[in-house]
Amino acid sequence: MHCRPSSVFFTLLVFISANWLCSCSREVTKSDQALYKAQCGSCHVPPEIEDLPRAIWENNILPEMAVRMGVKVPDYNPLKGLSFDEQEAVLKTGIYHPGPVIKVEQWNRLRDYILTMAPDSLPAIPDMNTEVLSGFKEIPIKIDAIPGSKNTTFLKYEKDRGTLLLADLQGEVMRYNVNDQSEVVLGRFENPIISYNEAQQGTFAASIGQLNPTEISSGRLFKKGESGFEPSRDMLHRPVHMLVTDLDKNGREEVLISEFGNLKGRLSLFEDTGAKEMEKRVLLEQPGCIRVIDQDMNGDGKTDLVVLTAQGDEGILILYQEEPLNFRTEKVLRFSPIYGSSWFDLLDYEGDGDLDIITVNGDNADKSYVHKSYHGFRIHINNGQNEFEEAFFFPLNGATRVVGDDFDQDGDMDFALAATFPDYDRDPLLSFVYLKNEKADDFRFSPEVLENPASGRWLLLEKGDVDQDGDEDVILSPFTYVFTPVPDSLNHAWNTKGVDLLILENTLFEND
Repeated sequence: MHCRPSSVFFTLLVFISANWLCSCSREVTKSDQALYKAQCGSCHVPPEIEDLPRAIWENNILPEMAVRMGVKVPDYNPLKGLSFDEQEAVLKTGIYHPGPVIKVEQWNRLRDYILTMAPDSLPAIPDMNTEVLSGFKEIPIKIDAIPGSKNTTFLKYEKDRGTLLLADLQGEVMRYNVNDQSEVVLGRFENPIISYNEAQQGTFAASIGQLNPTEISSGRLFKKGESGFEPSRDMLHRPVHMLVTDLDKNGREEVLISEFGNLKGRLSLFEDTGAKEMEKRVLLEQPGCIRVIDQDMNGDGKTDLVVLTAQGDEGILILYQEEPLNFRTEKVLRFSPIYGSSWFDLLDYEGDGDLDIITVNGDNADKSYVHKSYHGFRIHINNGQNEFEEAFFFPLNGATRVVGDDFDQDGDMDFALAATFPDYDRDPLLSFVYLKNEKADDFRFSPEVLENPASGRWLLLEKGDVDQDGDEDVILSPFTYVFTPVPDSLNHAWNTKGVDLLILENTLFEND
């Protein structure tokens, strides 16, 4: 969460002193509320104060807010422990203002108001009644003989081949056939690949560069040439998604890269102009770009872009293509900056001809780590004018991925959800939930969970007819990198007996 970022480059931080002790028992006034909305609503939706416990506000969020406003905080230095190069890159963003942007008295009022209103703890999340997954058969797969789970960074089902594309933390990309357990290595890279695409104009791959949060751009876009994969000259800022598509329908594909970044980020477009290097330009200057989908959203025959952003100003934007590769941006959904938006998709839930939006939010590895009752899955219904309203919410701690389809082919949409950050101590069953649609009009679903949920820490989720029998299966891949606390027993299981893939084979046509 940040307020009023500056554009000053390469400056030393100059802070003003403030009394950090809190007089939390004072009376709250309307002017306090107005100050909070003004300061914390200048660049994102002001979060509900009661959505985080007081200790997290006091120890994590408020110190970061303060230094971004030029307020000195005892024993807090956002540059501590960073390399000189990283410090330089952070200062260059201008996020940490070189001088005060708020009076000491105002900051004290703002801080005290937040700590007065913040709860000691969040409400307990109600227990969920679940059944064991029906309609699917769990098929664990080990691709190699290495103990433990493969840390998968990219997963895609290839419908035309009936195979899977996989990339791992070591930078290897492979094509894997589940049915005959064969694999073909497609490339090896120095850094993890987050997307691989064999397109009409060539084969592209994007690497994230440094996995952990950083302001140093070390990701790359690669295109396969005669001598192998060649990197573009442009460095990328922690890309997490790539889309290859012909937006302007001129026969040459563009490459869209969601550069999630950290304090800064962007959505970039690489255009094939006929030169040796593709030309890069920025469509959206905003951190936290996670995914972009190409779709004509207003029926004018031009392909538009729908984008999910997190990392501060969370929400969904539509970039309407008005002229070839020129876009008008409209924000259609905004979320709280502490939601942790993770994924989205477009589908026609109601069957009325327009596209609705489904989202999951549950990223929980940052400054506000606590199990949150507002994490979960949401359906946002389109009124036909690309105005969206939340119609359904399913709470799920740490929700990170969703796929929707009529898996049981009964005429309505079912959903599969993966949660990378569930409450493993309280309910490890909720690392995966299947929502079977019982009555679509009433948004009534029956939640089902895996019989063996501890076989992996699920990060990526796909769907596809893996066994080629006419129904859609679900594919899960693990990533056991320790983001947040987990029980020692689970860590041991993942590192010794974990699987590389989990296929949930749809049994709809099993006996046909």
